[in-house]
Amino acid sequence: MEIICKERVFTLKNGSDVLLHTDADTPMVYVGCGEERVEMYRGNFKLEDHLLERRPLTLTATRATQQGTELDLEGRLKLLVTEKNGAVTLTVTEKAEEINRFWLRVEAAEDEHVYGCGEQMSYFDLRGRHFPLWSSEPGVGRDKTTYVTWRSNVENGGAGGDYYNTNYPEPTYVSSRHYYLHMDTTAYGDFDFRNLHYHELQCWNVPGFIRIEAAPTFVELLEKLTAFLGRQPELPEWVYNGLIIGAQGGSQRSFDIVDRSLEKGIKVSGLWCQDWCGKRVTSFGKRLQWDWHYHKEMYPDLPRHIEELHARGIRFLGYINPYLVKDGELYAEGKKRGVFAKKADGSDYLVDFGEFYCGVVDFTNPEAYRWFKDEVIKKYTLDIGIDGWMADFGEYLPTDDLVLSNGVSPMIEHNHWPALWAKCNYDAVTESGKLGQVVYFMRAGGTGSQKYCTLLWAGDQSVDFSRHDGLCTVICAALSSGMVGCGLNHCDIGGYTSLFDNCRTKEVFLRWAEMAAFMPVMRTHEGNRPDTNFQYYDDEDCMTQLARLVDIYTMLAPYTKTLVAENAAKGTPVMRPLFLHYEDDPPQLYRAVRIPLRFGPAGGSGVAQRSDRVGGLPAR
Repeated sequence: MEIICKERVFTLKNGSDVLLHTDADTPMVYVGCGEERVEMYRGNFKLEDHLLERRPLTLTATRATQQGTELDLEGRLKLLVTEKNGAVTLTVTEKAEEINRFWLRVEAAEDEHVYGCGEQMSYFDLRGRHFPLWSSEPGVGRDKTTYVTWRSNVENGGAGGDYYNTNYPEPTYVSSRHYYLHMDTTAYGDFDFRNLHYHELQCWNVPGFIRIEAAPTFVELLEKLTAFLGRQPELPEWVYNGLIIGAQGGSQRSFDIVDRSLEKGIKVSGLWCQDWCGKRVTSFGKRLQWDWHYHKEMYPDLPRHIEELHARGIRFLGYINPYLVKDGELYAEGKKRGVFAKKADGSDYLVDFGEFYCGVVDFTNPEAYRWFKDEVIKKYTLDIGIDGWMADFGEYLPTDDLVLSNGVSPMIEHNHWPALWAKCNYDAVTESGKLGQVVYFMRAGGTGSQKYCTLLWAGDQSVDFSRHDGLCTVICAALSSGMVGCGLNHCDIGGYTSLFDNCRTKEVFLRWAEMAAFMPVMRTHEGNRPDTNFQYYDDEDCMTQLARLVDIYTMLAPYTKTLVAENAAKGTPVMRPLFLHYEDDPPQLYRAVRIPLRFGPAGGSGVAQRSDRVGGLPAR
């Protein structure tokens, strides 16, 4: 990287490529002031900005300091440019008090391709579109031309979503010009890659710094990026032993499904009972009692049953999220301890999660963080022998009248919340000495998830082949998250969301299972409406085919472990775009209009059509 500073000119180059440039006639930075309006309904966000001012800042002076070079932008903003081990950082050292909007223009090439921005579901190559960065429900359908999306919007408060909606946004991207850029902000952002000549990166605050680093190859570039952001630990050895069966309905039914699966030759590594804590039926389907201890009627004597599973070489997994339902025992205990975020007037703040209301555990309060980590995750989960769990949600931090213990605006903490939630799980597992033995999987993420999230899952896909919310989005999610350092990803085999007569078929399930056999973890889910959707254990032929696919997965274990170890050591993702190893291939090869899905024995082929617009229905 080459830094060029003259009296009123600043340029950053990577070889012959100009990445940043500003002079008297070419602004690199725009600043302004705005007033946002945010509405949330069950994890769906509508964000509007009343922009009061936007203006370019020209470079008026440069000054050499001991630390680096200071750029003075009209006295309203000062940036310190430093270089260390090849990484260039632009750190904001001073700003005018009224500035709360920031835009950075990065030089672009017409043939450039861009990847990352967290976990994107619809488009792997981000070029030609803009991507609002705000953690939310991803949407049901996510395509304004489809019936499912339209009906979700009309009947469920804008829950249909759009191509950019994601549980895991991150202000980080990787360019085909072999550099990455990371912006230090957790505010709402919008990374716009539509202009042929520049990328315009916006955030609703002034970022702490911008970091740019380059490398001759993509593999080396990801190694540098993950050395900076952090890397996921390796998966537990037991996950490679077979299928993690998602079952619910109580111990008798769930354990029976395990037995039936084993009888049909399906290797089983784990039993995942998301309703270990009890169930709650809503209009959306079967959901959970958000009170994170085992339900003594549905799962009597669960610790003993877990021991029995362990004796058979099978692990048990549960479910938790960072909210507590108002009618639960832990909510009452948490309220006495003062662990919940409050309204500005000091009254209780309850969030509507879809026909039930929950308190928000304030992880910025050290005592609340410790209580949830020690008294909830350790005591009620790890201490009874649970080997993993879905660490769900994290996207719902409200921004209107909520007050946090640390005094930081929820507009800034919102995108930080998923990483803070991941860290709470990570600390509980690490302090218990079980890192590498326990796996928790998350759908929400942000900067920091690279170190603190042991496994991603791709969220709540529709139970179909649809272009923007079906099977193929799992592939896009895995590839995009891998480009920002989260190289361990998997999915609900068969999808999760079934609404408006859209029901899972045997074909959908088997196609999904054929894909999952080549992912780091194989795990099924019965879905939000298990009684009306296809379940593998109700079909003899499907169980036979699933057994074969699980065999393929277990036979690949030595290879998969090698890739997982590479991800932990160097940040090279397990599921990789081919250009990581075939850099001379034209990038257009990875922008196919049609995505054929032709795997194995199910017969036929599903073909997803491409089409081109924060929201979604609540999950568990």
